[in-house]
Amino acid sequence: MKRRVVITGQGIVSPIGNTVNEAYQNAIKGVNGIAPITLFPTDEWKVKIAGEVKNLDFEAFIDKKSIKRQDRAINLALVAAHEAYLQSGLNEDNIGDPFRFGTFVGSGIGGLTTINKETATSVTRGLDRMSPFFIPAAIINLIGGAISMKYQAKGPNLPVVTACSAATNSMGEAFRYIRDGYLDIAFTGGAEAPINPIGVAGFANMRALSSEEDMNKASVPFDARRGGFVIGEGAGIFIFEEYERAKARGANILAEVVGYGSTSDAFHITAPDTEAEGVTRALIEALKDANIKPEDIDYINAHGTGTPLNDKFETLGIKKVFKEHAYQLNVSSTKSMTGHSLGASGALESVFVVETLRHGIVPPTINYVEKDPDCDLNYTVNVAQKKSCQYGINMNLGFGGQNAVMIFKRISE
Repeated sequence: MKRRVVITGQGIVSPIGNTVNEAYQNAIKGVNGIAPITLFPTDEWKVKIAGEVKNLDFEAFIDKKSIKRQDRAINLALVAAHEAYLQSGLNEDNIGDPFRFGTFVGSGIGGLTTINKETATSVTRGLDRMSPFFIPAAIINLIGGAISMKYQAKGPNLPVVTACSAATNSMGEAFRYIRDGYLDIAFTGGAEAPINPIGVAGFANMRALSSEEDMNKASVPFDARRGGFVIGEGAGIFIFEEYERAKARGANILAEVVGYGSTSDAFHITAPDTEAEGVTRALIEALKDANIKPEDIDYINAHGTGTPLNDKFETLGIKKVFKEHAYQLNVSSTKSMTGHSLGASGALESVFVVETLRHGIVPPTINYVEKDPDCDLNYTVNVAQKKSCQYGINMNLGFGGQNAVMIFKRISE
């Protein structure tokens, strides 16, 4: 028998806030977290703005030596995990068997800041001057590995690496491991820190990024003016837990995880399938997994990157699945405020879905001005909307044709 899975803790570090409450309150206020890049000089760069994490004192959470030895993505994840763990009420006395406590924290690229820094060192100072911590800081599994070591989660540490769907796929796998009885608890989510010279140049040179310098015109999902995404960073970490166990220990249950679907377009290395077959099927599979109907969904936090093709074909997929109900449910892209944090985006956006279910306020898609006939849904533009939501979806699409969908339910018990 499949077991129920619930969320008992969540944490976030984002361009619009470094706690769940701060980030969600800023999201529903429509605060724009996109600003000039400060992490490296951009005087001679085409792209000068990004969604950076701000005002975060890493030393309040991590010792100085570890901060220097670890990649920024690892450090962001540890801060978000700290909030999630504290909120969950877990401790060494109630965790139980540590081998039934897993870690599923994904990333699209992982330690890219470290790769950028150490490659530069090898060129300018010689290969023998590279840090001995280069490899541990760069590899993706050490993001979850650092969390597992800190909290003694000795179950599987399995990051899913599926580009911009990485966090959502990681969460889906954690959901299945607990639902099917292999684990009782899991850290899950994603982290990304790609705002460095090679990260920005790589995406800019493939013409994926917006070159707009006005922060209020750069990230414009579903708007006819859109011309590329704004790169962002951050981390979102959840505690998933088996329902009966969480209930027995008196945990504060935030929401229930009820459905997951994942597909591959098998179409192109970066472009989405023009028939939206992959995203359509991922939505259908998630609804089937949750055993609910399309009209039960109240809110979708869309991938909504602000690129011409993603927004058009994501909209098409939603319309194919939800038909007339597609125009009744609320859709928004919080990337309009945070930028696109790549492999972490699904975790950040799932926090906003959970908070929407809990508080009944849908965050807006800000900066929306000009309608696009190919993007004609109810995008909750510019101003938050009060709405009681029972079911919410987070969906993410990634390079390589990745599609991942998670469905959350408001807890009513």
